[in-house]
Amino acid sequence: MSEMQSTPRKQRNNGAVVFMCLAFVVGMGAASYAAVPLYRMFCQLTGYNGTTQRVEQASSVILDRKMRVTFDANIAPGLDWEFKPVQREVNPRIGETVQVNFTAVNKSNEPQRGQAVFNVTPGEAGVYFNKVQCFCFNETVLRPGEKLEMPVVFYIDPDITKAVESKDIHTVTLSYTFYPKEGPKPVASNEGETVKLEKKL
Repeated sequence: MSEMQSTPRKQRNNGAVVFMCLAFVVGMGAASYAAVPLYRMFCQLTGYNGTTQRVEQASSVILDRKMRVTFDANIAPGLDWEFKPVQREVNPRIGETVQVNFTAVNKSNEPQRGQAVFNVTPGEAGVYFNKVQCFCFNETVLRPGEKLEMPVVFYIDPDITKAVESKDIHTVTLSYTFYPKEGPKPVASNEGETVKLEKKL
C-alpha cells in the first residue's frame, strides 16, 4: 500500500521538477530577448561602446579647433546592396553642425529592407558625437535597382575637449553596418510604387 502511495508522490515531484526547469528556460529566454534593447538603451544614454547621441537641435557653441571625421560603410550578409559614403572624411570645427551623405543601391531583383546599426571609434568619443538627423533612425526599403542618397546631420560636442579621456582625440570614425530587417515584404503596385503587405492573422 505504501509503495502505491509513493508512486503518485514521485510523479508529482518529477512533474514539479520538469515545470521548474521549463520555467527557468523560458525565463532565461525572456531575459536574453530583453537584454538587447536594454543594452542598446544603456549605450545610447551613456555613449558606451561608441554609441552616438541623438539630439533635437544643433550646437550653439562652435570652437576654432577642428575634428577629423572619417566614415566607414558595411553590409551584413543577407542584403545584396552597395553602400558607401559620398565623402570619405570631413574636417568640421568642433560644435559645427554638418551634413554628409551616404548612398545605397539595391543590386538584387527583389525589394529588400534594411536597418543601419552604427558606432563611433574611439569609443570615448561616442558620447560627444551628436546626431540631429540620420537614416539609421528608421529602416530603409529599396526596390530592385533603386539608389537612395541618405543624409546624416551631426556635430561634435565641444565638451569633448574638456574630458580627460577625450581631450586628445583628433580623429573619430563613424561606422555603419546595414542588416536585413525582417517584416512584411514590399511589393510593386500597378502604378510602380511600393506598397506593404499586411501581416495575415
